Amino acid sequence: MREAAWVERAQSRSFAALRMTIFLLFISSWVLPLLSCSQAPDPNTLVMIIESSPTNLDPRVGIDAQSERIGELLFDALLTRDEHLNVQPGLAERWDIPDPLTYVFHLHHGVTFHNGQALSARDVKWTFDSLLEGKIRSTKSAAYRFVDHIDALDDSTVVFHLKEPNSTLLWNLSEGASGIVPYGSLDEITRKPIGTGPFRFVSAEQDKEVIVERNDNYWGTKARLARVRFIVVPDATTRALELRKGSADAAINALTSDTIVALEREANLQIERAPGTVLSYLAFNLRDPTLQDMRVRQAIAYAIDRGPLLQYIWRGFAQPALSVLPPQSWAYDKDVAAYPHDPEKARQLLDAAGYRSRDGVRFHLTMKTSTEESTRLLAAVLQQQLRDVGIALDIRTFEFATFFADVTSGAFQLYSLRWIGGNEDPDIFEYSFHSNRFPPKGANRGFYSNPQIDSLIDQARRETDQNVRKKMYGEVQEILAQDVPYINLWYFDNVLVHTRRVRNVTLNPSGNYDFLKTAEISSQYQ
Repeated sequence: MREAAWVERAQSRSFAALRMTIFLLFISSWVLPLLSCSQAPDPNTLVMIIESSPTNLDPRVGIDAQSERIGELLFDALLTRDEHLNVQPGLAERWDIPDPLTYVFHLHHGVTFHNGQALSARDVKWTFDSLLEGKIRSTKSAAYRFVDHIDALDDSTVVFHLKEPNSTLLWNLSEGASGIVPYGSLDEITRKPIGTGPFRFVSAEQDKEVIVERNDNYWGTKARLARVRFIVVPDATTRALELRKGSADAAINALTSDTIVALEREANLQIERAPGTVLSYLAFNLRDPTLQDMRVRQAIAYAIDRGPLLQYIWRGFAQPALSVLPPQSWAYDKDVAAYPHDPEKARQLLDAAGYRSRDGVRFHLTMKTSTEESTRLLAAVLQQQLRDVGIALDIRTFEFATFFADVTSGAFQLYSLRWIGGNEDPDIFEYSFHSNRFPPKGANRGFYSNPQIDSLIDQARRETDQNVRKKMYGEVQEILAQDVPYINLWYFDNVLVHTRRVRNVTLNPSGNYDFLKTAEISSQYQ
């Protein structure tokens, strides 16, 4: 069985090498004609590749990645987030919490919207009242269900009154949650976004491009780029070609690992890489008779060897994960139980659980996947690794909508998905592991239930002292590591590929477009 596992790893390496060879051949056969007809880049415009158009640039509504990331350039939020995912001042220069039900925010003076209108507390109140009162239909309104009412005491002071203590409010008022819109704004913001951000909206054409330009009247540090043009390029190979021929300047987390390795050889391109927060995980259905035994889940954790997966599928652009929270989080606990690759330990646990091997097989499990290539590769390698401890893993592949419908309805034994952004705040524990959050009320899709976890989560959500919360969430992570409702696989690195004319970029852990706020085009290209 060990030899068979080695063969599988060798096959993975050969497959990756084959994909690399095909890509390089494709590049070499097409890039010279493309370069010969490419035009000199605009010295005042950075061209950035995105995979799809934003669905809605109203920050109260848009929840897809492009809507949120481009929206953060156009709209400021009350609060921002630092590199440790702590909330920091934004439009609110400071805030007070006189009691657990009252949050008082004091706004910066001299802030104006892109149309010249001065920002006031009335705009902040309207932004969230429009969600709470249903003037704007949005799934984001659920994040503010604990807000009773909002008062604008004067032009620069706004007060949030809560129905019950809830420490997630600050996170849900920070960038990525909802930016501030002008008073009275309704659906027209979708067509012509007006915010207070460092860039202002110019135009958008569905499935083609979005253009923004520098807000010269910005209240904070002004952007150095005069203009950014986001071009929509759905095909991954075409994205690589656009970068190599110089008709696009940048793409973040939009290329395959093999492609990035190939582009590292290009003299006109530069690769920026930094730890990210996107988590890949493997989840269990704890209502399943076999998987409800914690020893079985722990055995599977010991049977998985992340090394070849990280090397041959992700080419080293991901890091092993111990928690749902990323290491950048203030609440992350690095001292929880880990499950290093130990097939013998896995076999001992399965024996103790009463699953003896018969003709090399203890029992069968089924893993459902989507048709996405990396997920299918992951399942194939897991199939081989679990076979080494006597577990026969059957793989069932479905189109994504069908796959996700089965996941959300509990029609699975195992599945793998990713958390993108949602795992950056410890409130993810309530959403994914509290027993009140079984679907459709939340994302506890494995039907995990532990009264101790429920109690700790409920206490932590009502606690405003971050040091106390950190201790509670540390206990949550320790219990989850023992119970294994998830196997946390790895965090993906943020990888930005850009032309060398682009300078002064710093990657954010969330992989958003904050680097455009400081980026500049080198003067030698002016």
